[in-house]
Amino acid sequence: MDVEHVDFVSVHSTDLPRSRRFYVETLGLPVEADRDERGFEVTLGQLCLSVWNPTAGGMELGSNPAHIAIHVDDVQAARSELEGRGIAFEGETFDTGVCHMAFFRDPDGNALMLHKRYAPK
Repeated sequence: MDVEHVDFVSVHSTDLPRSRRFYVETLGLPVEADRDERGFEVTLGQLCLSVWNPTAGGMELGSNPAHIAIHVDDVQAARSELEGRGIAFEGETFDTGVCHMAFFRDPDGNALMLHKRYAPK
């Protein structure tokens, strides 16, 4: 198998208009594709997030517990900006000794984090 890249990461939503406000207005991500009542896609850096309600296709709905790490240049500044837009973070900004991380969730409980690696690999 010859893999080129990841095409998208699927994010489940129970309320697409609410999710659109969160991802587009609150996080400020550009819409890549609009699927009307089926969902939408946003660009997150080099990654596409496909936000949709799987129950419309007869599939099970569930939130993603594995954090999608969003790279930012300054975790604390980005966190402060998002807190000003109403996002509640889970605990303090975490310093692992090689990176800073700040954890939060979308309205459906999908796990996200702000991330910045500051130590060389």
